[in-house]
Amino acid sequence: MLKGRKILLGVTGSIAAYKAAHLVRLLVKSEAEVKVIMTPSAHDFITALTLSTLSGHPVLTNFQKDDTGVWNSHVELGLWADAMVIAPASANTIAKMANGQCDNLLLATYLSARCPVFYAPAMDLDMLEHPATKSNLDSLRARDNHLIPPVHGELASGLVGKGRMAEPEEIVKQLEAWFFTKVPLKGKKALITAGPTYEAIDPVRFIGNHSTGKMGFAIAEELASAGAEVDLVTGPTTLTTTSKGITVHPVTSASEMFEQCKRLFPTADITVLSAAVADYTPKNRAEQKIKKGEGLTLELLRTPDIAKELGKVKQPNQIIVGFALETENERSNAETKLVEKNFDYIVLNSLKDPGAGFGHDTNKVEIISRKNGSHRFELKSKREVARDIVETITSSYA
Repeated sequence: MLKGRKILLGVTGSIAAYKAAHLVRLLVKSEAEVKVIMTPSAHDFITALTLSTLSGHPVLTNFQKDDTGVWNSHVELGLWADAMVIAPASANTIAKMANGQCDNLLLATYLSARCPVFYAPAMDLDMLEHPATKSNLDSLRARDNHLIPPVHGELASGLVGKGRMAEPEEIVKQLEAWFFTKVPLKGKKALITAGPTYEAIDPVRFIGNHSTGKMGFAIAEELASAGAEVDLVTGPTTLTTTSKGITVHPVTSASEMFEQCKRLFPTADITVLSAAVADYTPKNRAEQKIKKGEGLTLELLRTPDIAKELGKVKQPNQIIVGFALETENERSNAETKLVEKNFDYIVLNSLKDPGAGFGHDTNKVEIISRKNGSHRFELKSKREVARDIVETITSSYA
């Protein structure tokens, strides 16, 4: 159940830090993508090289990457993760988590994380039973942090009692159990279109647009995280995906995208049409590069209306989500498109909104439903917008 999941592991200063190596290995074996943050004191117990080698990513400790002034963004790390796991969680780190203290990269990321946070305490039995520690654990539980309880056994002090960090196998087991309940789209097939299409004028020139595909890729990632089997049909883009639940079908032109969609649509439970498909294509494509002259006249033909054609053959059990990028009469145009193309939902965004539209890492949208009105969202990262869209889709199956 961890296939394709992004797990952020925090390692603190505890003798149990040696178990982090085995935990990383188990998570990677479960096909999760793992990044590790260590507190400064954790380096006294295990090397960053060990965890970096096992995870396949550089281990982070400091805010600043190097002497160039480039920073490790705790905000980006918190948004990247599907789950954050702090194991071992020392009494010191637990106290700081409970009281909002923020004196290292791990704690800053914890305070920024929007994903579920799991923590596995590791300390001596008397520290665990101290009223201050109990109060801190109660505070974390009250904030919906997920405790992975310590177990009874031999401790580093030589005493025997409760305080040993849960074994890595148990931590992975609890993560799998949690994600199993969070895959509402398991067994569903999803078709996503993303990016622009390029309509060739000659071998070197084309008609296109400024779409980067960021929104469509983010939606594909979120659908895969929700358990769906995703087919991503994408026009030309530099983006890639590492999710094992996504099959990428690269295309160039609108006609190529249409053919792929026609092939995949009949078995899709969910279709999200986020690609910016070119509306026109040259009637005649020159076989050789057109030489510069006094001017150039192109005769254009309409490209296939992918959304409309799929809407015509949509079955009652299928959900289609469309997009409307508008510059005027935004709401009216989106509602017309919603009905004419037989969408269940349409995602409206305007080029007038700062930070929205092509090329940005953020977007500001309104999701309009065919049946249940609309919901307007504030400016968010495209990954967060994708999450809102997927949650809207998921509500259709509630």
